[in-house]
Amino acid sequence: MKNEMLYKYLSERTSFLTEQWYENLDKTKGGIYGSKNPEVIQQVKRQNNEFHMRFCSIFNNGDEENLKEFQDWIYLIAQDEGHLNTPLSDILEEFFATEKQYIELITEFATERQDTISLAEFGELIYTVTNTINDIVLEFSRQNTLAAEQRLTAQQELITEMSAPVILLGETVGLLPLIGEITTHRAQVIFEKTLEQSAGNKIETLFIDLSGVPIIDTMVAHQIFQLIKGLKLIGVSTALSGISPNIAQTAIQLGLDFSDIKVFNTLTQAIDLQAAKIS
Repeated sequence: MKNEMLYKYLSERTSFLTEQWYENLDKTKGGIYGSKNPEVIQQVKRQNNEFHMRFCSIFNNGDEENLKEFQDWIYLIAQDEGHLNTPLSDILEEFFATEKQYIELITEFATERQDTISLAEFGELIYTVTNTINDIVLEFSRQNTLAAEQRLTAQQELITEMSAPVILLGETVGLLPLIGEITTHRAQVIFEKTLEQSAGNKIETLFIDLSGVPIIDTMVAHQIFQLIKGLKLIGVSTALSGISPNIAQTAIQLGLDFSDIKVFNTLTQAIDLQAAKIS
């Protein structure tokens, strides 16, 4: 009966809890909490109020039902872009600020009814609050970390896919500028995307510039030469430029044959020669 009374007591104050929480929020923080955008502010308040609606209901459920009330809410907040751009420590701090709100409100509730609520019952209510918040924090941390890892993986895959752009220099001439570290995975992506783009753009000559690549290992060097062979099979002649001494040594150690490949010291030299042929 007391739990039903407490449920009603808390449910009537959910809007108050949200407004109190937002008023006390440190708005100098980064991420979603420091936003000045009215739409973002309303979204944060709505998410907070939805939390309170669920939290109040735990006093009508058994302990085993407590976390179930929050599973969909936790998942949505953990996947939310604004929260993904907010430090996890800041988010957890707000969970514990909310816990403090409930402890204060339940203390107020118990004080008003001290003749009917025993110390043991009060302690049980506080335990329910702290235990549920702890469970929510643990589950949110797990979901948030998983969502952040998934987003990072997706971003890395997108960057990798975009790291093999074939730039058109003319109707049938293209340039593949390679920059930065080339991993085995990235080399495979370069192989696939370059063949696809060269065929799609009907390229006949492709300049592959390696001046932005500091070093490559044997697997990557082999993959680049496989790319050259693959391009030859679809009718694209290639020219290499910007080969560093380290890359040259790796190629020689592999026994890779340069005899059928045009090699230039710089990309400018390669393009100038191509332009001279066209003129």
